Amino acid sequence: MQSQTRRKGRSTKSAATPQAARPSQRTKGRQNARIDSTIAAFLHYLLSECHLADNTAAAYGRDLRRFAVWLGPRDPGELSLSDLSDYASWLHGQGLAPATLARHIVSLKMLFRFLQLEGQLDDNPVELLGSQRLWQRVPQVLSPAMVTRLLGAPAAEDRYWQRDRAVLELLYATGCRVSELSALPTRDLHMREGYCLCRGKGDKERIVPLGRRAIAAVAEYLDNERPELASRGPANVPWLLLTRRGRRLARETIWEMVKKYATRVGAPEDISPHTLRHSFATHLLAGGADLRQVQELLGHANIATTQIYTHVDHERLKKVHRKFHPRG
Repeated sequence: MQSQTRRKGRSTKSAATPQAARPSQRTKGRQNARIDSTIAAFLHYLLSECHLADNTAAAYGRDLRRFAVWLGPRDPGELSLSDLSDYASWLHGQGLAPATLARHIVSLKMLFRFLQLEGQLDDNPVELLGSQRLWQRVPQVLSPAMVTRLLGAPAAEDRYWQRDRAVLELLYATGCRVSELSALPTRDLHMREGYCLCRGKGDKERIVPLGRRAIAAVAEYLDNERPELASRGPANVPWLLLTRRGRRLARETIWEMVKKYATRVGAPEDISPHTLRHSFATHLLAGGADLRQVQELLGHANIATTQIYTHVDHERLKKVHRKFHPRG
């Protein structure tokens, strides 16, 4: 039975497709403006009432602007489950990565829940769309040997190579998200005690241990390069990682840095800072760490998110079985 979304106080009709309904440009403009206004109100709600991080709200906004493009002149309150399934298929046809596609569905679910909360909708057929698990893929993971090569890639001929090595060591030693590392203040780094304080999504704090190699790399950077970089920027700059002008090292710059050194050591082209986070979690689990402990280190609210890394190790075991078992 096809589920329909119902507006309060009005009957529901099947939404016409963009091809069947050809509204005037004036009508289309008014309807597009309406969905834009709805999205803006939703994002304000996420920031002001749900206290989501700016980056998270911005990601929802990007996803929903893509939804607005697909929606065209239609009213979201008149979309059926069949229509919404077509949206999921349309996203798949855009060539999006499975994890990105899953996030788009989550964004849409959040928007429709907001419309229910505001009293604009009675039913929410988006909840009946396939779960995120259907769109998941096993994350890319580097071997321990490749991680060692990558972390040793910055060399003395590189400008600020000690900073770059500290960045790579911290990404792998802590499993931090790149945005967390970029925003890490020096005061949250406790070298003597061997840990740092990470602030994750929703400004949630967690303690992450630091290994001796990460501590050594950061100590060299603090002694040799950071004082010079800090002298070029504002007084008492709080951030640990600085640009050549003494400003906070942006996550985009860290992304480019990882790509640069990955190319140097022959790592996969599609590597990113998040690959080191994936590798951190997978190597811990392969070494015998408890899933709950890894969840806490990664800052995952739901252990189901952490379980994807157990699939990685299963895939590795399958490959070993196929390679060495006589009937594999």
